[in-house]
Amino acid sequence: SRTKSDSGVSEVPVPADDTPEVLNKALSGLSSRWKNWWVRGILTLAMISFFFIIIYLGPMVLMMIVLCVQIKCFHEIITIGYSVYHSYHLPWFRTLSWYFLLCVNYFFYGETVTDYFFTLVQREEPLRILSKYHRFISFALYLTGFCMFVLSLVKKHYRLQFYMFGWTHVTLLIVVTQSHLIIHNLFEGMIWFIVPISCVICNDIMAYMFGFFFGRTPLIKLSPKKTWEGFIGGLFATIVFGILLSYVMSGYRFFVCPVEFNNDSNSFTVDCKPSELFQLQDYGLPPVLQSITGWTTVKLYPFQIHSIALSAFASIMGPFGGFFASGFKRAFKIKDFANTIPGHGGIMDRFDCQYLMATFVNVYIASFIRGPNPSKVIQQLLALRPDQQLHIFNSLKAHLTEKGLLPALEEAA
Repeated sequence: SRTKSDSGVSEVPVPADDTPEVLNKALSGLSSRWKNWWVRGILTLAMISFFFIIIYLGPMVLMMIVLCVQIKCFHEIITIGYSVYHSYHLPWFRTLSWYFLLCVNYFFYGETVTDYFFTLVQREEPLRILSKYHRFISFALYLTGFCMFVLSLVKKHYRLQFYMFGWTHVTLLIVVTQSHLIIHNLFEGMIWFIVPISCVICNDIMAYMFGFFFGRTPLIKLSPKKTWEGFIGGLFATIVFGILLSYVMSGYRFFVCPVEFNNDSNSFTVDCKPSELFQLQDYGLPPVLQSITGWTTVKLYPFQIHSIALSAFASIMGPFGGFFASGFKRAFKIKDFANTIPGHGGIMDRFDCQYLMATFVNVYIASFIRGPNPSKVIQQLLALRPDQQLHIFNSLKAHLTEKGLLPALEEAA
């Protein structure tokens, strides 16, 4: 009774090894340590290749992939909850969980479409109506789910049902909200999506490599295989990788331009004049580096300076997303969230650090990068009534004249 009270849950069944038979035969002569190394390496290269393919297909495909990953991560976490409490046969648990996922996605994606593609929304009558009442519709949908939950309450299971209600909402907060921020970062320019994700991937790979070959000192008890050697080696390797990747990508409009809707072609475009953030500038080197290299200045993209902050966060704070996931798995006595990817676990096992990184990038853009957007202001002005537009025009003209930016108009005789 004491043990059951302390744990609070039963163990989740451990998934069976699903390593492809071809790899099992090819690596049968290796020790389990080296076999795992090769399996992880081969599957990592396959995932990186798939990542390159979806980048080539463009931002809209990337957005759909983010949605699919979000749904799969939600499914893995909800399945753990269902496996833990399955013996209680809670009514409507899975149905309500997926219903709330639908409601939250409707709210976030509706906000995103209205914010970034305002002209498209205003042009189509159904979209304009949905946009106008979007928040009311979203609230009505959530309220319906809330009432369904209250009606599903069963005597003797009240506490457990509220546990699972909280489980679902925390999962939505962690998974759906973060994926929404990833899509916002993507619409700012694909470089804000690719570089942070690549830095997390690079840090994961290099920390594993340094730890595998040189690891001696344990880093944290939650993850016994993590070492200080891997942590420090991954940090320096990721910073160098981030600077080099940023230099390559900053020269292409496809990566640096925000995603916009073109009314003339009725399609989404990523073409623009690159901002100063993506134009080469001269930077003076410190005296120490001047004596070593013989250079007084070096040409860099300003984004490369920002990439150092992104790489450092991915290496120092990003792993704490993994530690959080490790603590979660230990609490429920499971090795992985699922067995979707042999040698890696579930999709959530690969994206536990990405969600924390997405929040940082979104906050970083809002704090240090993004300024007023004239195109969005104009779009909103065009949606006003003619008398409101005229009032704003006269107010703006008077303001600019007062500032001396427009010549004062002579009063009519």
